[in-house]
Amino acid sequence: MVTITNTYSRDIRFPTSLDKTGSDAMNAAGDYSAAYCIIETDSNHKGHGMTFTIGRGNELVCAAIELLAERVKGQTLESLTADWGKTWRYLVSDSQLRWIGPEKGVIHLALGAVVNALWDLWAKVLGKPVWRIVTEMSPEEFVRCIDFRYITDVITPQEAIDMLRKAEPGKEQRIKEAEHNRAVPAYTTSAGWLGYSEDRMKRLLQETLENGYRHFKLKVGTSLEADRKRLKIARDVIGYDKGNVLMVDANQVWSVPEAIEYMKSLAEFQPWFIEEPTSPDDVLGHKAIRDALKPYGIGVATGEMCQNRVLFKQLLSIGAIDVCQIDACRIGGVNEVLAVLLMAKKFNVPVVPHSGGVALPEYTQHLSTINYVSVSGKLSVLEYVDHLHEHFLHPAVIREGYYTTPTEPGYSVEMKAESMDRYTYPGGADSWWRSPEAKPIIEGEKL
Repeated sequence: MVTITNTYSRDIRFPTSLDKTGSDAMNAAGDYSAAYCIIETDSNHKGHGMTFTIGRGNELVCAAIELLAERVKGQTLESLTADWGKTWRYLVSDSQLRWIGPEKGVIHLALGAVVNALWDLWAKVLGKPVWRIVTEMSPEEFVRCIDFRYITDVITPQEAIDMLRKAEPGKEQRIKEAEHNRAVPAYTTSAGWLGYSEDRMKRLLQETLENGYRHFKLKVGTSLEADRKRLKIARDVIGYDKGNVLMVDANQVWSVPEAIEYMKSLAEFQPWFIEEPTSPDDVLGHKAIRDALKPYGIGVATGEMCQNRVLFKQLLSIGAIDVCQIDACRIGGVNEVLAVLLMAKKFNVPVVPHSGGVALPEYTQHLSTINYVSVSGKLSVLEYVDHLHEHFLHPAVIREGYYTTPTEPGYSVEMKAESMDRYTYPGGADSWWRSPEAKPIIEGEKL
């Protein structure tokens, strides 16, 4: 028996706004941040989880983490994991917290951190990585992890079990492929930030191409003239060979008519998809954009800002998207992600997770492996952004264009103690945020 004795949060922020990492049409500059959850027990094991934000407001999520995590204090890990779906519903059922955000917003972001910390703890106690725990589950055990409330009109527990059973042929071979690091091919956004100079973008594209990448994503949406110039540079580097795929991401900057006309003007560069062309809540808008761009061979992708499985249900069931982009902590952790994987499988929509943020590649490598091995049975690319990995004990690693499948017990997001101390906000005397280097960001916040 492992009993949870204490939980707490930490507000950790990295000053990525200084070099424009993460810059796009909607977010000029952000400081990649972790609203971090730590679960302590009466054993040697601790659970680590986090939710990704881009700076201001991270403290709100940390406060919500502490409120939600109170619900697991004093409970045994065994009781919480015996019926995961029941536990998940218990965590979203505090009526007073639910009134603030019923499975969305700050409360749901915090839920992702708490739930993922529980999975990390459970995996460490079992001595396995999270992906292996899930792929070793029977279809019935897999389905028992999910709260099906609000989605049974699209998929029922029995239907999900039947789907997972149909995916079992070949599963052992797919596990072997995962063990040999051939389960999750990577794509890169590293060259695509709008704040990067053309020379820097070109150099990074060349480097990633030489390192085995074949899928490249660029941000668009500030200026059609500038975007056309940048996409031409990208195509000059990667070519138009069918093996080299270009994607673009607008980060919600357009209205529906703007998105359609803008993307028609970029069609000659042959993007696979436009990501987040409009409001992430606009299901009908995504459907209209998809229908309009289909004759041009451009798909529509979204999901990183989708707040719960219900929104994914709508996007998938009406055919609004070509690519489903789950986020590891925007929705309620591993359990709710599993529900979305099943719905995407039913509607034959590939899952390409959002991983452009601190620790997201560490998380999503597990989720893409689960999807390949247990659900879809098909390879699908996963975003990789090459920054901030040095702060984690077991960082995501790319070799020959593929993610190296995690082997260490846990969910791969345990941060080094010295990094937590160094970048805690506002922190003590030794925190980076108390240094002169932080002054431009701190003063900018006051303007």
